[in-house]
Amino acid sequence: MSFQNPVFIPGPTNIPESLRKACDMPTIDHRSPLFGQILHPAREGVRKVLKSESAEIFIFPSTGTGGWETALTNTLSAGDKILAARNGMFSHRWIDMCQRHDLDVQVVETPWGKGLPADRYEEILTADTNHEIKAVLATHNETATGVKSDIAAVRRALDAAGHPALLFVDGVSSIASMDFRMDEWGVDVAVTGSQKGFMLTAGLAIVGFSAKAMAATETAKLPRTFFDVHDMAKGYAANAYPYTPAVGLLNGLNEACSMLLNEGLDNVFARHTRIAEGVRAAVGAWGLELCAANPSVYSDTVSAIKTPEGFNATDIVTHAAEKYGVAFGVGLGEVAGKVFRIGHLGSLTDVMALSGIATAEMCMVDLGLDIKLGSGVAAAQDFYRGHTATAQKDAA
Repeated sequence: MSFQNPVFIPGPTNIPESLRKACDMPTIDHRSPLFGQILHPAREGVRKVLKSESAEIFIFPSTGTGGWETALTNTLSAGDKILAARNGMFSHRWIDMCQRHDLDVQVVETPWGKGLPADRYEEILTADTNHEIKAVLATHNETATGVKSDIAAVRRALDAAGHPALLFVDGVSSIASMDFRMDEWGVDVAVTGSQKGFMLTAGLAIVGFSAKAMAATETAKLPRTFFDVHDMAKGYAANAYPYTPAVGLLNGLNEACSMLLNEGLDNVFARHTRIAEGVRAAVGAWGLELCAANPSVYSDTVSAIKTPEGFNATDIVTHAAEKYGVAFGVGLGEVAGKVFRIGHLGSLTDVMALSGIATAEMCMVDLGLDIKLGSGVAAAQDFYRGHTATAQKDAA
């Protein structure tokens, strides 16, 4: 692997130099007012990225998985019923976490490659006349399959059923890269991490709680210590944490939010869509297909690309690393060996994307797949030439 080349995994993503510098700072007293000048602007920046006016933002030294646990343990009690669909590895892992916390999960098995079945959610919620279901889990962007789900449709399902369940959304590989509307979609807990759209290293679990979710914390009985939002809120009020914070990463998060907001969120989302469309044009030129079932669920942050029957897709990832020093993502779970993944999120440009497309193409030709060298690159070039950025500021 080479430090010279950008990575094309769906996280951690490439780190802009300005964010590396923001994280590289002297030690400060994390219980002093100076720390508050880092903490509070970072929280406010996250709130703006989530498109929320009132969400309580909590930032833990952890990862997205810690964010999942924060959502569950602060709002639920053992034995509570949960509704979730399993349509990929990360929805599966969140379900597994629920079960380990002694929650009663009703799982809607969904083919990997398809989005969340909002219509099925509505049927189940409508039938739950006693409102025993306390929370609905939704993975906005299934990183394993490159599938984006319609969170607004899940909210409509809850509303149509007249159901009071909380809506928890895993936005780990979507928030700060794809449009996310916490208030408009009625999301009660939004979960993400520092290492994807925010372009930092792994190390921060970032969660937003609605007023309804905060109210649920008053009666929740699942045990929590490290992830207790009440302890965290008390610390914030005193410009501190209940334990030692990751000061450098928080300073980086503050800078990352400034970068995203200065570029303009609409421009950030448009950039990701444009880069993703170029990758998809290349996949079509190769004669291959995405794991995502149809364009309505195509992710703008990661493409999971199916290889021909009998070919081990993991070989492409291994070959890219060993021969060209470039990182792609392997297939996970049910699609292991059947797909390889190109991450196209965070600090990325059209030109960087072309280098990843070219490398993937060389690997496939090296390994004997029936692909014409240059075909995917040319298709992506044609798309990028015809779809330049509009009113985009340089985020680098």
